[in-house]
Amino acid sequence: MISDKMKKLVKNNSVIREMFEEGKRLEKIYGKENVYDFSLGNPNVPAPKEVKEAIIDIVQNEDPCTLHGYMNNGGFEDVREKVANSINNKFSTNFNYQNIIMTVGAASGLNIVLKSIINLDDEVIVFSPYFSEYNNYIHNYDGKVIVVSPNTENFEPNLIEFEKKISEKTKAVIINTPNNPTGVIYSEETIIKLTNIMKKKEKEFSHQIYLISDEPYRELVYEGDEVPYITKYYNNTFIVYSYSKSLSLPGERIGYVVIPNELEESREMIEAVTIANRIIGCVNAPSLMQKVIPYCLDLKTDIESYNKNRNLLYSILTENNFKCIKPQGAFYLFVKTPIDDDKEFCNIAKKYNLLFVPGSSFACSGYVRIAYCVSYEMIESSRKAFEELAKNFN
Repeated sequence: MISDKMKKLVKNNSVIREMFEEGKRLEKIYGKENVYDFSLGNPNVPAPKEVKEAIIDIVQNEDPCTLHGYMNNGGFEDVREKVANSINNKFSTNFNYQNIIMTVGAASGLNIVLKSIINLDDEVIVFSPYFSEYNNYIHNYDGKVIVVSPNTENFEPNLIEFEKKISEKTKAVIINTPNNPTGVIYSEETIIKLTNIMKKKEKEFSHQIYLISDEPYRELVYEGDEVPYITKYYNNTFIVYSYSKSLSLPGERIGYVVIPNELEESREMIEAVTIANRIIGCVNAPSLMQKVIPYCLDLKTDIESYNKNRNLLYSILTENNFKCIKPQGAFYLFVKTPIDDDKEFCNIAKKYNLLFVPGSSFACSGYVRIAYCVSYEMIESSRKAFEELAKNFN
């Protein structure tokens, strides 16, 4: 018999995955070309050709026992050093291999950080709307999720409420910028205000409050926008990064955690996070993909394809009187629903074979997330369906 905790998780299985399965069902009935699945954040742009070339070169030329063998739980030291140097060149930081822990994507990166810092009933603050898996990751280690309500004017963090919700039990704060599901990039002004609040609260409560910056979408930005590098603003910071979106490698599960020397007791924390990689069952990041990363550190996926999709979908939506902020990054639009019940709106949309994720899945009801990491042709083909959907409310 499965555990009581898992019974609850199975019952509340991800709405995003459910919508994906619904899309497959509808495709069998109406044909794939007549179903417009905007539910899943799965990159549709191929990985850069250099990734394939690197894999072939490594497999053909590296010693197979080394390539496919165990290594330090933190990853290959030469790979970590190259990752550190790349970050230093981009952001004028001063990291070395010891500051980098290679991970099985950002999800395991978040888990090993949370495993290393949370005690029973410690609180972790998240800003609505947010990626709902944070709830599971925090609960894995018996922490409590504290949600700051959304600032629907611009979807930057609600800092007034944030300051009120920091308590003596607050152990960490998670931010995600560019944000899933809104595509908003938190401004430098916002980051400065947020970190100043945290510095003040650290002094008030006389203990560390960690800032965890979840950054799988860092490279997916448009129109020259910049994403502040958080370690430059706050010492007790973890950066959690993934190549899933920047190199279109979500299935390969490769990323890293940055632990800066400025973090209090950084040596002990680096050791704890490294050991957590083993304890949670990952042991180490995939060895082949670790070796691939140094070949690809300066590469980006085809941002222009996403930008074209963003512009087209935003145009279709606004032409049909749907309200949303034009995203600065990532590959999502977060759209206000014309009725209060976002789940009911999704059900109505399904009548036109349009699949969205309700905003309530991101702790922000009254909105839907529409992913534009799909083909340009699919977006263009969906125009009529959006027009028909809009007629229900105009």
